[in-house]
Amino acid sequence: MTTITATPTTTSPGKIRNRVLWTLQIVLGLFFLIASGGPKLLIPHTLMENNTTAFSIPLALLIFIGLAEVAGGIGLMVPRLTAAAATGLAILTFLAAGYNAFLAGSPKLAPFALVLTAIFAWIAYERRATLTTLRTLIQR
Repeated sequence: MTTITATPTTTSPGKIRNRVLWTLQIVLGLFFLIASGGPKLLIPHTLMENNTTAFSIPLALLIFIGLAEVAGGIGLMVPRLTAAAATGLAILTFLAAGYNAFLAGSPKLAPFALVLTAIFAWIAYERRATLTTLRTLIQR
């Protein structure tokens, strides 16, 4: 009698999904840290002076948005904070899409923010186990 043994695959779908998620998290985290939130914190007056139509919001709100984006970008790259950061960034980008579509007068920018919202919602869903870990750490 012969025995048939299956050869194990080198990567499982879970490993591939995890690599895709981490790649997205790092790329988007660096984007929000360096390109999106960073300038709002470092040079907010210059941004408002050079682009008066796009930044018709108060300076304090612009700085708050910059802080939220930087915190979300850092949170995406910290394993215990990924789901919470992705949830916060999904809300932020959804509100940005609404602002661009209805208040800023530039609805052509809304689809980009909505795609980011969908990506962040997917990351938050896939990393939902970190929310219970985070809750357990907070309750200690």
